[in-house]
Amino acid sequence: MSAIILDGKATAAVIKDELRQVVSKMAKKPGLGTILVGDDPGSMSYVSGKHRDCAEVGINSIRIDLPATASASDVSAALKDLNDSDECTGYIVQLPLPGEINANKILESINPNKDADGLHPLNLGKLVMGAKAPLPCTPRGILELLHRYSLTTSGKEVVVIGRGLTVGRPLGLLLSQRGSDATVTTTHTKTKNLISHTKRADIVIAAIGSAHFLTSEMIKSGAIVLDVGITRTSSGLQGDVHPDVVSVASAFAPMPGGVGPMTRAMLLSNVVEMAQNNS
Repeated sequence: MSAIILDGKATAAVIKDELRQVVSKMAKKPGLGTILVGDDPGSMSYVSGKHRDCAEVGINSIRIDLPATASASDVSAALKDLNDSDECTGYIVQLPLPGEINANKILESINPNKDADGLHPLNLGKLVMGAKAPLPCTPRGILELLHRYSLTTSGKEVVVIGRGLTVGRPLGLLLSQRGSDATVTTTHTKTKNLISHTKRADIVIAAIGSAHFLTSEMIKSGAIVLDVGITRTSSGLQGDVHPDVVSVASAFAPMPGGVGPMTRAMLLSNVVEMAQNNS
């Protein structure tokens, strides 16, 4: 068996083309803001990519870059500027923040109506309730990628490896909602006998940031596997999933080129939908 590759880059390009057509008909163009603290190469590259995406789709972009020496007050002031800006429909704070800045407190200061990443506590609470709110971009991107390849989650056993705020925890909630209807097991690096969970799963999603953690021996034949994690190694960037899974899985979203482009596409979708709701 050789897995079908779930091409997030090509799928994201289709979504951006759809959004471009929607934005072209809007009287007032949406505006996406970003706040970046420090000069981490990965974060800088990711933020730059978001602004390129905006240009492709016709969304205005507002970029605020602060030095690594910025204080929590400096970041809060930048948040206030975007909260108050009529030109900013939604915005994100690029994580991680420098260690001395309380990320949770910063996220709580985002106007929930401008929370383009869907990570404000109010919006995460709405996700728990199943109420309408901006969705965290990576979980939304995972479901959208599966949908675009006509891969259903209804009635499926799904194992999520990872319990982080941006992926693991909200993804479990999203997958188990009505409409997705999956049976979800959230695991992590401290889960005992992890293989007993992954081996029975119809869908395995790895998001722990441990290079090549998930191998072909850990999944059942025909499983769908999505790689979300990323680790910087001496050999370059590597995902959580070993390449040998393609010989066992029926479908595989690799890193890079799988979930990452979908995350960025969903950020644009969130901002466009915010603009539509505000019009």
